[in-house]
Amino acid sequence: MSEKKSVRPAEAAALLGVCRDTVYVLMRSGRLRSIKAGRARLIPLSALDEFLASDEEFAA
Repeated sequence: MSEKKSVRPAEAAALLGVCRDTVYVLMRSGRLRSIKAGRARLIPLSALDEFLASDEEFAA
């Protein structure tokens, strides 16, 4: 079976340790990249990595 390449907002929230609403705020603000597939909103795992890397830059 192939590995997942994207997650839904609830899964992204669990991976980031934030609530689902925070994920939607991040997507709306453009800080977290996402794609729309039909009615579903998907977040590529690479977008989570990019988000975490950009936050590290701000914290440093």
